[in-house]
Amino acid sequence: MAVSESALERAQRKLADHLGRHGLKQTRQREAILDAFMATAGHHTSEELHERVRGEYPEIGAATVYRTLKLFCDAGLANAHHFRDGVTLYERTGEHHDHLICTDCGTIIEFESDVIEREQVEVAGRHGFELQRHRHILYGRCVRADCPRRN
Repeated sequence: MAVSESALERAQRKLADHLGRHGLKQTRQREAILDAFMATAGHHTSEELHERVRGEYPEIGAATVYRTLKLFCDAGLANAHHFRDGVTLYERTGEHHDHLICTDCGTIIEFESDVIEREQVEVAGRHGFELQRHRHILYGRCVRADCPRRN
């Protein structure tokens, strides 16, 4: 999925604001990593993003990409997920969604459900809570014919 120019511009402004508030410098490496990150949809490891960036900017190291992704999380540009085996996956912030994860092949499927959203608000209210945020992750096994582990 391609990102619109306006989304990239908003991300650049948000990062610049965050850097300014924290006395950090905007660097060419951070700009290159942000461009690559915003151009990728879905969930990615820092290593996968490093591979994308390295093609055009071979001087950018894996540690720089990792630290920059943590910075993106702090700035509200990225979410970090720890779905499996201690591997951190990053995705762009945006519209809320939940996740289905196959415990065999690791496939991650994003989904939205108005029914689940309404029910969790009702459950929280019955227990005297007002929801601020949540993460909903369902683990199971693919039963799809195209699951890599089934072939």
